Amino acid sequence: MERIGDQLDLKLLDDWQRNLPIEPRPFARIGEALRCGETEVIRRLEFLRATGRVTRVGATCAPNTVSASTLAAIAAPAERLEDVAAIVGSQPGVNHSYERESHWNLWFVATGPNRAHVDNVLEEIQVRTGLRVLDLPLVRPFNVDLGFRLNGEMDRPPAPRPVRKEHLQEGDNDLLQALATGMPLTERPYHEIASDLGWQEEDVLDRIAVLQDAGIISRLGVIVRHRALGWRSNAMVVWDIRPELVDAAGPALAAVPGVTLCYERRPVAGVWPYRLYCMIHARSRKDALETLTKASALPELEDVDRRILFSCRCFKQTGAMIAPRGAAA
Repeated sequence: MERIGDQLDLKLLDDWQRNLPIEPRPFARIGEALRCGETEVIRRLEFLRATGRVTRVGATCAPNTVSASTLAAIAAPAERLEDVAAIVGSQPGVNHSYERESHWNLWFVATGPNRAHVDNVLEEIQVRTGLRVLDLPLVRPFNVDLGFRLNGEMDRPPAPRPVRKEHLQEGDNDLLQALATGMPLTERPYHEIASDLGWQEEDVLDRIAVLQDAGIISRLGVIVRHRALGWRSNAMVVWDIRPELVDAAGPALAAVPGVTLCYERRPVAGVWPYRLYCMIHARSRKDALETLTKASALPELEDVDRRILFSCRCFKQTGAMIAPRGAAA
């Protein structure tokens, strides 16, 4: 698919990737801001979702707060790659799966209600494929927002908010699962979520506001498919940096325009030494490499070895698993 040409669609996607109104009729508020009306907003979102440009309208949560997750990789023989990707994608909780230009060519994110679930998924994949699975858990995030403007302007990521898990209460995981799966595109989506959960609409609105203020909901809005919108030259860059240098290098790397994700992960001794990661989303390989050149010029990354792994194919992209299957609407 090509990039968005309709200016109203572009504003809808640019302006509402975060800060979705938390009120009974959020799409009416968006329609008022865009001067097109509630019905037109819903129609456009339905079309964008149906054509694969939008994954869902909903929430992303701060990593490893209400659920567990890890990044994992497999070195799949070329002739088996699609079969291995199908096995990976069939596992409950695998929500992202990509082919990348590397010996370790299949990368995926495994999520679940707890670390035991994630461990079981990784073990099942290893048994069914007969291939080693690299487990690369998150150590700390520097930017995991992944909301950026599609018109080419590169904003700095929002300042990280502290996550206050003490604000969680019973039932929140079911609500968060509904938001991660995707909100209904109707006039009163929060009312429908409340009905499915057996709650009142005002309780849903109150809890979302609390969870967002507590940093547990990291982003509430339109979740886009970047490749389908023309951002096809996407690269994961990994840096073999000494642990004591990450404190300074992580925030500096996260602030580079064009860097859309940045975090520290645990390396695998003797196999995968890289601990600092960033994602670069760009329309062309040339643009991505220009961003990488700027990042590599940072004093904090001087003389640090790195590898760039461009994405080739997306096999799967959905919301995370938060609540045990069957517990959430």
